[in-house]
Amino acid sequence: MHRYEVIIYWSNDDQSFVAEVPELSGCAAHGDTSDDALRRAQEAMDLWIDTAREFGDPVPEPKGERLMLA
Repeated sequence: MHRYEVIIYWSNDDQSFVAEVPELSGCAAHGDTSDDALRRAQEAMDLWIDTAREFGDPVPEPKGERLMLA
């Protein structure tokens, strides 16, 4: 299990819950329930990290604190 912050919200446009991982650029998932979106976000994080490592890109360490969004 990863320790990145995950932001989950309802999207009227998509008619689903969206789970975004701000510390991993472009990492997001969606689901019919918030639990489903979170589960899929965990899978997306695994794929994001595996792909970054495969291409030699840096994988950021989780900040371990709540992110401040403007």
